[in-house]
Amino acid sequence: MKSTDFNTLFDALILKYHILDSVDQPFKNDFNSNGLEHLIYRKSWIDTVQWHYEDIIRLPDINPTEALTLKRKIDASNQDRTNMVEYIDSYFLEKYKNVKAKPSAKINSESPAWAIDRLSILALKIYHMKEEAYRESASESHQFACKNKLNILLEQRKDLSTAIDDLLEDIANGDKYMKVYKQMKMYNDIELNPMLYAKK
Repeated sequence: MKSTDFNTLFDALILKYHILDSVDQPFKNDFNSNGLEHLIYRKSWIDTVQWHYEDIIRLPDINPTEALTLKRKIDASNQDRTNMVEYIDSYFLEKYKNVKAKPSAKINSESPAWAIDRLSILALKIYHMKEEAYRESASESHQFACKNKLNILLEQRKDLSTAIDDLLEDIANGDKYMKVYKQMKMYNDIELNPMLYAKK
């Protein structure tokens, strides 16, 4: 898969989500569970649902009890998102495990999966900014501003897509090497968060 494949998959999933446009709708992944598409599709779904969680929790009149429940869902979603990034990086580590890095090879500032994570979020920004840019109930100045922002987001996606393709090619050629650090998030871990282990 290349960045064009990632973007196509992201866009298709976001469109599919918005048919029902509900955070509670069922999720189905028809891709082969051993393939990269399966991981990317699942990752995109998590991002899309969480995007809408974040919209809902900002409602000024949200019930505090409902807000707390939603906050817990956002926390769990963040953990799922991180886990999926690590699964995707594990896929690339396995794919390139036999590539011998050149003596001049360098490490990248971020892993392939974290770059793909940014690409997934960009797809959501583009979809929703396009909605705003062409929302009939919005003022002309609002639409104009959003169209300018949309153009910037599209340019950003083009640049990031190129960078991801270059990174994967460099890894495949041994010009760069992968070194993945687990995120080691502490706030969800009962053994690492002092507010949690104090209650044990």
